[in-house]
Amino acid sequence: MAPIQKNDYIDVVFEDLTHEGSGVAKIDGYPIFVPYGLPGEKAKIKVTKLNKGYGFGRLMELYEESPDRAEPPCPIYKQCGGCQLQHLSYEGQLKAKEKMVRELMTRIGKLEEVNVLPVLGMNEPWNYRNKAQVPVGEMEGGLVAGFYAKRSHEIIDMDECLIQFTENDEMVRLVKGICEKHGVKAYNEKQHKGTLRHIMVRTGQMTGELMIVLVTRTPDMPNRRKIIEEIVEAVPNITSIIQNVNTKRTNVILGDQTITLWGADVISDYIGDIKFEISPRSFYQVNPIQTKVLYDKTLEYADLSGHETVIDAYCGIGTISLFLAKKAKKVYGVEIVPEAIEDARKNAALNEITNVEFEVGEAETVIPNWYKQGITADTLVVDPPRKGCDENLLKTIAAMKPKKVVYVSCNPATLARDLRYLEDNGYKTVEVQPVDMFPQTMHVECVSQLILK
Repeated sequence: MAPIQKNDYIDVVFEDLTHEGSGVAKIDGYPIFVPYGLPGEKAKIKVTKLNKGYGFGRLMELYEESPDRAEPPCPIYKQCGGCQLQHLSYEGQLKAKEKMVRELMTRIGKLEEVNVLPVLGMNEPWNYRNKAQVPVGEMEGGLVAGFYAKRSHEIIDMDECLIQFTENDEMVRLVKGICEKHGVKAYNEKQHKGTLRHIMVRTGQMTGELMIVLVTRTPDMPNRRKIIEEIVEAVPNITSIIQNVNTKRTNVILGDQTITLWGADVISDYIGDIKFEISPRSFYQVNPIQTKVLYDKTLEYADLSGHETVIDAYCGIGTISLFLAKKAKKVYGVEIVPEAIEDARKNAALNEITNVEFEVGEAETVIPNWYKQGITADTLVVDPPRKGCDENLLKTIAAMKPKKVVYVSCNPATLARDLRYLEDNGYKTVEVQPVDMFPQTMHVECVSQLILK
């Protein structure tokens, strides 16, 4: 039983943050999660919901503020679900992320001794996202484009998002205005009617190339030619205008049909000295500055001399593989998404990198097959999805015994679990380096170096 009732008003002290960025207070050991509360703060809260093991509350009054509390600069911060930490100073965010990683290593991984380094943050933790994808709706007859309100499908109209490239915000505003002027109706998901579903903008940070993608419900779009002409006239550095057709009732953004309306099919960008071609569908890191930091750390941990065979599991479009290939004898990459492997092969050719091979399939199936064929790695790099590595892959790593494993992770909880498995099967975790890829949110990436005991 909870020691409190719904709608109670209670004075609390926040002890911690959840993985969603809410403050955690405890009443007789019973945790209550309260948005916008920060560790160390004293506050009055209202209890809004009770579950068996935890409850939720609303912040009513702050008696004592954290020295790390900041004024969120975004006017729609509380309505929009995109960021969770604008009310915490950037220094405070980095400290909170380091603490979270450290605690997960201890609690889930039982890795009390592991060296968790301070988070590598950004000098300028705003306007870092190179890709905007914004749902379009209608309000009082006009088009709105913005983000969904927390836990809803109501679109909050937005002129600028402080974590996106300012140029991308400008493009969304411009395209929305041009489409509205030419009578384009927004998609209505309840009725499955209307035309324009999303506006997507992708920018090459190093090249300045710009792609606009109009996601529509139907292949035909009113006044398409005039819309294209006006965009091209208004945006001198436009590289590509694309229409993507998504006819399905779904919350997946892109559909199966892609038509180039003007300019190139792709834009290009660089991470370090490696060039990548980016299509509307390409998976490409949204924070190129920190991606370079992450990959430099990966290379440092791989510590290649030019004689090694490297396997890159979950290789995506080959971003890490191509970095490794410049320093290794041979790199093998595997990825389950066929389009990503197609992109990886194109990117290798684009950079004239010939000592890399890519294969489509599940890492946990392909790598054991390679192992049977006699392909073994001196160094193995994994960069799995949020759910972490498949157990069969971990078993194969333990059997193959590469001298080094470099684990790149977007989820420190599954990282801690997988490090525990590798520790129990012949490896020693040297250190864990968190990297802040998504300032103002609770997400944190980590790179870990393991060596064979």
